[in-house]
Amino acid sequence: MPFIAIELAGTATREQKAAIVADITRSMVERLGKPAGSVQVVINEHTTENYGSAGILIADRAAPPTQEVAHAKSGQ
Repeated sequence: MPFIAIELAGTATREQKAAIVADITRSMVERLGKPAGSVQVVINEHTTENYGSAGILIADRAAPPTQEVAHAKSGQ
């Protein structure tokens, strides 16, 4: 029985978490041949004030610049 634990700095919406669980389950089925019913996924959310890296809290880091994701249009 695969058990996948995700540690997330910050939060995600219910819809985002549902999509993550569906994606991971599908991957375990396709890549490892595991039955979907046996795949267990837990998502642990941590506030950025409770998580640090490189000696500082994530909450104290400058926000990274936003990136636009280019989507290819069909027929181009």
